[in-house]
Amino acid sequence: MTIDQFKKIKIEDSPGVYFFQKEKDILYIGKATSLKERVKSYFSTDLIKTRGMLLVDMVAKADSIKFQKTNSVLEALLLETELIKKNHPYYNTKEKDDKSYSYIEITEEEFPMVHIVRGRNVENLKTDNYYGPFLSTIQLRAALKIIRRLFPYRDDKCLLGKHKPCFNYTIGLCPGTCVDKISVKEYKKQIEKIKLFLSGNTDKVLKILFKEMSELAKEKEFEKAALIRNKIYALNHINDISLINREPTENDVRIEAYDIAHMSGKNMIGVMVVQVNGQFLKHEYKKFIIRGQETADDGRALYEVLTRRFKHDEWGMPDIVVTDGNQIQLGIAQKFFQNSVSIVKDKRHKAREVLNGEILKEKNVTEDDIIKINAEAHRFAIGFFRDKLRKSAFK
Repeated sequence: MTIDQFKKIKIEDSPGVYFFQKEKDILYIGKATSLKERVKSYFSTDLIKTRGMLLVDMVAKADSIKFQKTNSVLEALLLETELIKKNHPYYNTKEKDDKSYSYIEITEEEFPMVHIVRGRNVENLKTDNYYGPFLSTIQLRAALKIIRRLFPYRDDKCLLGKHKPCFNYTIGLCPGTCVDKISVKEYKKQIEKIKLFLSGNTDKVLKILFKEMSELAKEKEFEKAALIRNKIYALNHINDISLINREPTENDVRIEAYDIAHMSGKNMIGVMVVQVNGQFLKHEYKKFIIRGQETADDGRALYEVLTRRFKHDEWGMPDIVVTDGNQIQLGIAQKFFQNSVSIVKDKRHKAREVLNGEILKEKNVTEDDIIKINAEAHRFAIGFFRDKLRKSAFK
């Protein structure tokens, strides 16, 4: 499709999902905060730089563009997911390995849990209740926060049978499964609404809520009816600011850098810092206290940190992992993630060499970029180590 052909298409300025097609075949599906602006971006002169050669090829082959409006960005995100799963568009599947996508799993138990899993783990799930694929784990987490405020659910931090309120119960994000505040029957109704919503059936969810509100009003349960009324209003006026602010692109590059700090093996800690497309995401930084180690073995400490980190699929997966050290540290990192690099430093702690640096070109990342994120990891590690040292001094 040429830019002149595109200019003849009238596209509305609203959230929704768009389809690039060739004859009746869907080549690519995407979502947008603004359909008009998003689709227009595919015809910019710098498309190859911002989106990659794959999508340049897709636009050239397309002969039509269709779109479907939604009421919110959140609905667009969920609809995109359902349509990709149903149609398997060629350029969506070529763009990213299925194993790097994220999914939502709803477990099959008396009080089901809702959580995020990675594509590589989907085949091992003991349930068919999973929803995806989602391109961005960051955006998926933002979407789940919105859904959970509407329909609180149990997660793995909510322990059954302990009769102690979990933290999420105290802030209204758990319905009280931990303290017997909700029956199995009522909780299953809540989960059913989540399933419908994740499947894009918002209208059906609204019908159920209207019916529940009406029945409660007839029974003069006005406070409970008012709570449902508020949910109906929220569903019709979803505030997706967290989704709008972080709309991912196909070329997002997530880099994670790790560093270890200690004093002759004492008070050993590790850290992880995160950068996406050149922006440090400080809310995603992680701190690790090294357990059961009293010797100055940085390699062993790094192994522990990476073992603990890669148990958390919900954090998202990196495109590049950066370690501080030599071939030993690089080898340890590559056991967990093949696209790893390691920075070798001189006696003055200045970067001398980037091991395995040839992988950077594919992601359009420079050695200077890697050195900067390594320096940020070192800064964060030193700060955390000093804090831990001060606390130890007062014990």
